[in-house]
Amino acid sequence: MKEQNSIKELFTDAASAAMSILKKYFNAMPDKENEEETIRSISDGVSFHGATLWVLVFAIFIASLGLNVNSTAVIIGAMLISPLMGPIIGMGLAVGINDFELLKRSVKNYIVATVISVTTATIYFLLTPLDEAQSELLARTSPTLYDVLIALFGGAAGIVALATKGKGNVLPGVAIATALMPPLCTAGFGIATGNILYFLGAFYLFFINTVFISLATYLGVRMMKFKQKRFVDNERYIKVRRYIIIAVIVTMVPATFMTYDIVKESFFKNNVNRFINDRLENTGTRIISYDINKDSLTLRVIAVGKELSDSVITDAGNAMSDYKLGRYRLQVIQGTESDSVMMLSDKLASLRSSSDNYAAMLHEESAKNAHMQNILNEYTKYESMAPEIAKEMKTLFPQAVNVSLSIATEAAADTTAIKKYVMAVVGTDKQKNFSHDERNKISRWLEMRLGVDTIKLVVE
Repeated sequence: MKEQNSIKELFTDAASAAMSILKKYFNAMPDKENEEETIRSISDGVSFHGATLWVLVFAIFIASLGLNVNSTAVIIGAMLISPLMGPIIGMGLAVGINDFELLKRSVKNYIVATVISVTTATIYFLLTPLDEAQSELLARTSPTLYDVLIALFGGAAGIVALATKGKGNVLPGVAIATALMPPLCTAGFGIATGNILYFLGAFYLFFINTVFISLATYLGVRMMKFKQKRFVDNERYIKVRRYIIIAVIVTMVPATFMTYDIVKESFFKNNVNRFINDRLENTGTRIISYDINKDSLTLRVIAVGKELSDSVITDAGNAMSDYKLGRYRLQVIQGTESDSVMMLSDKLASLRSSSDNYAAMLHEESAKNAHMQNILNEYTKYESMAPEIAKEMKTLFPQAVNVSLSIATEAAADTTAIKKYVMAVVGTDKQKNFSHDERNKISRWLEMRLGVDTIKLVVE
């Protein structure tokens, strides 16, 4: 009995010592800044008027340009100069110290800043000739639970930095990590292009950041024991807390479902890859691609090299349930069943005995495909560029009505020489034709714009 008591006391003393060490290292209270100074600093950053409003507008334009040209560096720069964090942190602080006047002012300025930001971005994307959704823009249209965690931890880092003496460069990092500006620009892009899904996805991401940065600020203020105003109506305080809980739950639910779908899809693809590697990849056989049709519940696999026997395919199909693919039916395309691999199949018939020759053949086919793709791209790129060129030309040369671009091949009658060049056919207003100098200007501009040495200009 005495031994048990002594062990218990020893364990208690060790736990107490460990807690003391943890408190010593993690206690932020000794570094706490003057409360009044912190509150005044956050309150001053809440308002949007004059110079602050202009900075917001310019930051929106910079972020929109960054999203438009897919430049991460430009987007980060816009996030660094954006003053959007002010009213969001102000809302969390106001609820934490029961300052409802600050809460009303923060909410009002938050709405003003949001409306101005989305309006500015919409105007930009209505005017810009570049209307294609780049990867940086698309990344802001599908928020997940990970964005919730980023906003929560970012907001926590922000309030700790604001409330303590050693602020360092935490706030710029929080501004970059939580990314308030790009979602608003993406929402403006959605409005400008009429894509409601882009708008809803991006605005939902912005709302996630708002709610959880404010929540982290509220929790930080409470944990750091900021003094609360005592004259607040207790019933109103309870109601505000209820609203906070509802907002947090409502915000998290869609993001949780989106995250679940992403994680589920990731596990599914891992299972498919494991199944293919374990059951279908054999010596002399290579799976070059696979396709999953979730409507017909079919896993279609394209194999080259040594053909898989019927027994191997049957055994693989029966084993699909071991990889959580039991609902799916296996379809193996090999030999001459696929037009896409028919040329490879003919050559493999004479090269199967030599893996080195097989690898060389694949490399050769890959080079040919790349060459053919380059030729195809050369002929089709002007088709996609024509609408942009037409808009720009209309701005520079108002009498231009339309433009068509194509690659032309010129062959001389007395020689075998062949010459390729870009032909530009420009339609003009019947009343306003181009002068000789204007035609030279158009030719030089097109050469620079298209990055070619020779342009043959035809004016209709």
